[in-house]
Amino acid sequence: MSRRSGGLIGTWAEAQRRQQQTQLIQQREAERRQRAHEREANRSHRQYREAEAQRRTAQLDAEVAALKGLLVAGCRAPAFRTASLIRSEQLEPFNPGTLAQPVPLPRIEDFQHRSSGWTLGSNHRAQAEREAHARYTQAWQAANAAEAQRQQQLAAYRQQYDRWAAEQLAGVRAHNSGLTELAAALRSGDAGAAVEYFSAALYASTAWPEALPRQVAAAYDPAARQLVLDWELPGYAVVPEARAVQYLPSTDQDKVKPRPVTERRALYRDLLAQCMLLVVRELYAADEFGVLDSVVVNGFVDCHDPATGQEARFVLATVPAARSAFAGLRLEQVSAVDCLVSGLGGQLSARPDQLTAVRPGRRPDEVGGGVVSHGGHADGEDEPDLFAMDPIDFENLVAELFRAMGMEAVTTQRSGDGGVDVEALDPAPIRGGRIVVQVKRYRNTVPPTAVRDLYGTVQDKGANKGVLVTTASFGPGSYTFANGKPLELVPGTALVDLLHQHGLRGRLGPADGSAAGAPGRRAAAGAPGRRAAAGAPGRRAAAGPAPGNTAGTDSAGPDHNVLGMSWAGQVALDVCALVCQGGRVLSEDHFVFYNNPRTPDGSVRARAHAAPDKAALEVSFDALPQRADRLVLVAAVDPEADPHADLAGFTDARVRLLSADGTELGRLDVSDGRPGETALVLGSFRRRANGDWDFVAGGKGYRGGLADLLGDHGVEVA
Repeated sequence: MSRRSGGLIGTWAEAQRRQQQTQLIQQREAERRQRAHEREANRSHRQYREAEAQRRTAQLDAEVAALKGLLVAGCRAPAFRTASLIRSEQLEPFNPGTLAQPVPLPRIEDFQHRSSGWTLGSNHRAQAEREAHARYTQAWQAANAAEAQRQQQLAAYRQQYDRWAAEQLAGVRAHNSGLTELAAALRSGDAGAAVEYFSAALYASTAWPEALPRQVAAAYDPAARQLVLDWELPGYAVVPEARAVQYLPSTDQDKVKPRPVTERRALYRDLLAQCMLLVVRELYAADEFGVLDSVVVNGFVDCHDPATGQEARFVLATVPAARSAFAGLRLEQVSAVDCLVSGLGGQLSARPDQLTAVRPGRRPDEVGGGVVSHGGHADGEDEPDLFAMDPIDFENLVAELFRAMGMEAVTTQRSGDGGVDVEALDPAPIRGGRIVVQVKRYRNTVPPTAVRDLYGTVQDKGANKGVLVTTASFGPGSYTFANGKPLELVPGTALVDLLHQHGLRGRLGPADGSAAGAPGRRAAAGAPGRRAAAGAPGRRAAAGPAPGNTAGTDSAGPDHNVLGMSWAGQVALDVCALVCQGGRVLSEDHFVFYNNPRTPDGSVRARAHAAPDKAALEVSFDALPQRADRLVLVAAVDPEADPHADLAGFTDARVRLLSADGTELGRLDVSDGRPGETALVLGSFRRRANGDWDFVAGGKGYRGGLADLLGDHGVEVA
């Protein structure tokens, strides 16, 4: 007979069943909320990714719109004027701060109040009054002493301010006077003044976006009233390769849609035409003195030649623009390419993206008939110019030199040589063995990377020694790397000596000993820094022989000048000098700094400084190399003294120009430093056509320190 469960057990079972149902409902609700949350998260993620893709697409569109509208936007920029360079004579007023407040004197009443009260008797009262008076007298004497000290400090501070104000005012007036001299020189057709002024106008122009380059080399022909310049154009990479960005939800990835090659090429070609027209526009707009009748602009890019891998310069556009023809143009309405080619008769590369060059117009180094002659004397015709020698003939000559020195030597095949131009075998015991030779027929300093590559070749080939032979020179970085390694560096001068010692022929440059073998000299390369004050002419640098010179034998010569540099602030700086032709240092040996205290000819030397200077250089301007046309002064933060310092504290800087006997000939103001910058071009002495040297203030700063600054001047820092 069955029996139904009930009672307490039945109630418990029912409660358990209901609890399980409740938990199941709660679980299903939680799962539903989780699915809803995931759907919302996915929706938010998708919206974010889609918005980010739209933002990137909009950024690409904005970049392209800016490139398309460069000329129109540039035409709205204000014209460069010398008035913008004028400095105000209004100085910061004298502000002594708390020193202006006299020291308050004590009052006798304050001390008498202290003595009054509940003292009894006349004797006690008199004693209290005497004590109060004594305290008052002591306080009065202390206050008077403090007031006398305040007045003394105030007078000293006032004298200090007056000296500062006089120096500042003198500097401002000298700068403004220099602008007046610049205007007069421009009106008289001075070529150097024209180059400095128009180069400064291009550098200071607000028409150019920061991303575009501003490298310029210029020369002025007074007879033709023509400015000729090479101007750096932006590279092909400035045009965005992508056209749009699309988010793909299925793969949760972005798809970059490429810009069609034809569209990108057309954009780049149009941009180059706009840049050329904008340069001409900026020059004519800045010509407030009416010294330009025509302008010739050659637009170039510096990049690696895809055929050789070497750094090369490609002229992609050129235009001769007469003022009469340019004045009638409405640049905001023109098609840049048509205007450049058809309207002005210029040339524009059909395939600038592939570096298809055009024939340049007149070049800066052609102005004034300064064409270098390559003809030699009759007695030097058998002496081959190593610079002009065929590369294969040069390698054969080096191999012949090794054979003349008693070694076995052969040249390698032109391809697959593994970085070896000549293989030599030295039969000498112990020190002999296999030698790999690399030959560099360079004109500029061999970079340290070539020495490092040679060391890798020596190790790869298992050779006993590596020799690097060049027609140029090596810098300190190359010699430092080669020290202690089985490497030997043979610069051009040593190569010529070795050739002559072993009965072989060779010379560097023309037989007449001139610098014709070097690249043509530019009338001006680079430009003043971004600060427009660089356009002002400097003061005359070189002075005549100083009477009573007692300089020691280590000086640069009896006609030398001393450049004493001083600045405010506690920042520790290295002051250096570069002897340059145009914007390039002659060689790394012509970079004077703490590890290279003099140039090879001794024309520039570092020297001990004396107060008030914080650094000093000794320069014999007449002894500088003939091909040198400028001496560049630079300053850089000493990273060992303070690795976190910048040039924000580099203020009130100036260069004192001294004669050999220490007589001060003048003071040259230079630019202040700026936060974040760690190296600065102080200025440069420029050689004029008549042989004089003028000082031009600098101002271009570098955030990458001395290494970046030197890179701009052709010095590679290892």
